[in-house]
Amino acid sequence: MKISNIICVLNWVKVLPFCFFAFLPLSAQTALTKYQPGVTPEGAVYYLPKTAMRFVVKVEQTTYTPGEYAAYAERYLALHDTGLEPAVSYRVIGLSMTTVGEPDTAKCYSVKFNAKSAASNMQLTEDGVLLTINAQATTPAALPAPFVPARKPAVVNPRQFLSEEILSAGSTAKRAELIAQDIFTIRESKNQLTRGEADYMPQDGEQLRIMLARLDQQDEALTKLFAGTTISDTSEFVISLCPMAEVKQQVLFRLSQKTGLVDADDLSGEPFYLTVEDLHTVAPPVEEEGKKRKKAPESGIYVNVPGRIRVTVTQSLRTLLTSEFAAGQFGNVELLSGELFNKRYTTHVWLNPVNGSVEKLEAEQPK
Repeated sequence: MKISNIICVLNWVKVLPFCFFAFLPLSAQTALTKYQPGVTPEGAVYYLPKTAMRFVVKVEQTTYTPGEYAAYAERYLALHDTGLEPAVSYRVIGLSMTTVGEPDTAKCYSVKFNAKSAASNMQLTEDGVLLTINAQATTPAALPAPFVPARKPAVVNPRQFLSEEILSAGSTAKRAELIAQDIFTIRESKNQLTRGEADYMPQDGEQLRIMLARLDQQDEALTKLFAGTTISDTSEFVISLCPMAEVKQQVLFRLSQKTGLVDADDLSGEPFYLTVEDLHTVAPPVEEEGKKRKKAPESGIYVNVPGRIRVTVTQSLRTLLTSEFAAGQFGNVELLSGELFNKRYTTHVWLNPVNGSVEKLEAEQPK
């Protein structure tokens, strides 16, 4: 039987108040059981999920170490504004978000199997969230792999390029002057090679490449004795939270340019704000006036009808991230009627593990 042929048997009911031990039998008889998540031959206790957010923040740390001859950088190499003191700074270079499902303890239900039911094949996650009925759950999407920094190149010791004359110089100023002269000599040699004017030209392109690479290495190493070294390292931080209501301009985290990521209440850091807006795509349940409340819940399986929310992360006046998605805790809970799970046909149900909605529903008559 196709989905279109069974829609008529769906019996949607109003949302009932959530209780921790809501026992929802597929038969007419109601009973209470001690909470125990999982599936047994007699029945099952399951959660519906709420949708949590997982923010991944990449922070770059830049460390500057002044060169040994930084005080002479402007005099001998015309390097202006060379720092004379060590410095460390931090900045955010990446921000991303993924959604994950986690058990909503306010939406815990129990169902008792009986001989007239075809819903005894239920699959739950390890923490008790309902995934499928009479179906095999698909492999959940893997979380993004942790960030792995690129391997840093080996640090070249510039002292291996210092001549005996430089090492035996009587003063720091004299050593700086001699090193600067070597730097200009190296640069002149590179110019002569690239112009084809060197006294000893390489015989082929590969030899030329090797010679230029060696001269570049010497130039860079010796120049760092004046200009200093700047090293950048990237770290990854994960922030998880699950909003149960709208949030406006809540501090998600703070970043200090001197110490990096700090606590949300640490005023030494610049704030990054989180806003969660309910888009109200699902109408709230309405109680019918004058209608008596039933003594016992109707039989069936509860599922989420999630509402869409918009999540925005800002810094000052800049929007760094915005995303819209369905979240189970912002919608309603409704019932898949127990009539769907009788012996006349087999109903297969797949639920979204992140928001608890029905992703797919199929029914077939037994052969």
